[in-house]
Amino acid sequence: MAENETLECITEHERILQEIESTDTACVAPTLRSIYDDQPNAHKRFMEKLDARIRNHDREIEKMCNFHHQGFVDAITELLKVRADAEKLMGQVTDTNRRLQEAGREVTAQTEEVIRCRNQQRNMATTVEKLHLCIPVLEKYSKLKEQLESKRYYAALKTMEQLEMVFIPRVSQYRFCQIMAENLPRLREEIKEISMSDLKDFLESIRKHSDKVGETAMRQAQQHRTFNSAVAKQASIGHYSKPVYSLNGRTHTHNGLMMNDEVGEEEEADEEVLTAQDLVDFSPVYRCLHIYTVLGDRETFENYYRKQRKKQARLVLQPQANMHETVEGYRRYFNQIVGFFVVEDHILHATQGLVTRGFTDELWNMALSKIIAVLRTHSSYCDDPDLVLELKNLIVIFADTLQGYGFPVNRLFDLLFEVRDQYNETLLKKWALVFREIFELDNYSPIPVETEEEYKLVVSRFPFHDAEIEKQDFPKKLPMSQSVPQIYTQVKELIYASLKFSESLHRSSTEIDDMLRKSTNLLLTRTLSSCLQNLIKKPHIGLTELVQIIINTTHLEQACKYLEEFITNITNVSPETVHTTRLYGLSTFKDARHSAEGEIYTKLNQKIDEFIQLADYEWGMSESDGRASGYLMDLINFLRSTFQVFTHLPNNNNDHASMSGKVAQTACMSACKHLSTSLMQMLLDTDLKQISMGAIQQFNLDVIQCELFASSEPVPGFQGDTLQLAFIDLRQLLDLFMVWDWSTYLADYGQPTSKYLRVNPATALALLEKVYRGMKDTSKKNNIFSQFRKNDRDKQKLIETVVKQLRSLVNGMSS
Repeated sequence: MAENETLECITEHERILQEIESTDTACVAPTLRSIYDDQPNAHKRFMEKLDARIRNHDREIEKMCNFHHQGFVDAITELLKVRADAEKLMGQVTDTNRRLQEAGREVTAQTEEVIRCRNQQRNMATTVEKLHLCIPVLEKYSKLKEQLESKRYYAALKTMEQLEMVFIPRVSQYRFCQIMAENLPRLREEIKEISMSDLKDFLESIRKHSDKVGETAMRQAQQHRTFNSAVAKQASIGHYSKPVYSLNGRTHTHNGLMMNDEVGEEEEADEEVLTAQDLVDFSPVYRCLHIYTVLGDRETFENYYRKQRKKQARLVLQPQANMHETVEGYRRYFNQIVGFFVVEDHILHATQGLVTRGFTDELWNMALSKIIAVLRTHSSYCDDPDLVLELKNLIVIFADTLQGYGFPVNRLFDLLFEVRDQYNETLLKKWALVFREIFELDNYSPIPVETEEEYKLVVSRFPFHDAEIEKQDFPKKLPMSQSVPQIYTQVKELIYASLKFSESLHRSSTEIDDMLRKSTNLLLTRTLSSCLQNLIKKPHIGLTELVQIIINTTHLEQACKYLEEFITNITNVSPETVHTTRLYGLSTFKDARHSAEGEIYTKLNQKIDEFIQLADYEWGMSESDGRASGYLMDLINFLRSTFQVFTHLPNNNNDHASMSGKVAQTACMSACKHLSTSLMQMLLDTDLKQISMGAIQQFNLDVIQCELFASSEPVPGFQGDTLQLAFIDLRQLLDLFMVWDWSTYLADYGQPTSKYLRVNPATALALLEKVYRGMKDTSKKNNIFSQFRKNDRDKQKLIETVVKQLRSLVNGMSS
């Protein structure tokens, strides 16, 4: 057992020794560690084995050295023999080297000189080469400085770009190039600042020159419109083929031919035509745009430009406070706006994207809304139709000018309809003053004509035709007064004034015809009607003047059809057209005539009231004077003379006769009824407490005079006793008291055949009580009341009985 372990240990030690001999020393550590991990004292046996192996190797080395020792000794001997020859050779080499050094020292010096010259030559070539690279950089930089000094900023930016991209990179190692490269951004910023300053100057310049630019553009547009109008008229005559006019000042005909005079005129026009470029220097904006484009900051420039132009647009659109006072204020306002948008249109087409169509449309829409609001406000302040008409012409030229540059202007033409209404209002105000003056200066009497020339003059101004008057010899009178032909002429003048506004509105004849008729209707129904109504209501207009006004309105009413024909001849629109507006003059003059008639009746009644106020009845008189009261006779005489004026009105035709007769009859009937009512009210006045029978008799005499006046036919045409019926209530009441026929009244009350059918019980009761109080008061004054009771007891009882019965009738009516 022990022997087997010893053999295994020896075998293991052999293996370890082989590993140590065959492996690298760096890997020995694991092998040695395995020795200590084995059985105890194994390392001692291994050390013994190792010492035995070392001794074995020493013996092998010694054997090998002994085997090669003789060869080594022989080699040393031969080496000693070569030593002497080597020393000899060394001396010879040293001597040869010395002689060679002495001989090559001069050559070396010359060679060093050659090398030094070669180095200098190479340095010079390098310098020249570098200078050739640097000189273009310096030249470019010098050129850059010159360009900056001469304000050629766009070229300077191009030079900077070349310096940065091409030249400086070639010589970037030099200090001066680095300085240049550092200066270039600063120079760019300076160019940006300078170009921006130029842009601001440009914006200020176009703000100042917008007025002139707009004035020029509007003048050209006006010349264009005038030219086209003239050409259209000549073309309608057929003189020559229609030319086409362009805003650049050139005229071409369809067949390419023009007359010599026309060519000369066109050449002169070409010389006179100015464009936006002639009035404004656009180079700063082009230059600034190019500079910012090159600098890669175009968007900033575009935003700044558009922002500034928007601000300028708002300033341009702000009107002066007193703009509405003169046409020059409106013209300056329009000129500035046109100039602004002409410049924008030029910028739009001359630059690529600085402003876009969308931007200009946005500006125009904003401006259009502001313009319309401003014109609405300021035109409302205008009270002069001539100023409104000039404003309309300016708006048309303004719209035509901007329409020629592609801006939509339909809203402006829509605005003109509002301005037209304002124009019509100012015309109506002006014509109201004209009509008032005509009415104030009229003498309200028929027009006298002494000669045929005077007659023709009147007929030329007013369409009057009467066969009977034409047959009469001169001198003669026309039924209307001077105001009629003047009114008719002024109505035609207003139609002409309205027609002026309709020009150049690009409207059809039907629309123009409609506008003329509407404005004429407004004049008739509002202005003239109001003036007539005011005239009729004036206190100084008497009955004669009112009658003449009725005649005047009749003739004006008949002349309305001639106004219709007048408008038709102007517009060439047939009156049978479906949508043609009719003139309302008939109703206007009829209303005025009715008002005049009503005023006649009112003035007559007022005059009657004035006479009645002069009545001074002695209500306690014992008996009447035997004749009618003075105030009543004066009133009747006034009525007779007044109605004679009616009956003596010119009645050369049936219309006048029927009109004057109808008015006279109505006025006479109204006067009689009013007189009857006033007399009845005088009897029944609550302030009048008692009436004597003498006063009743006196009042009866006055009523008899009224009946005599009614029966005398003051106005012809009444049938039978129609006019007398106006006093029937008074007559029956007075007869009842004069005859003292109470039994008949009470017995027949309520019967259709009653003699006192028109006597109201309340009226009879009121008057009877006044008479009864008068009787008692008279008896007291005479101090014979006792005798009165004795002699008139039956009458007193009758009165009391009648009073009771009348009261019962009154109470029965009220219940």
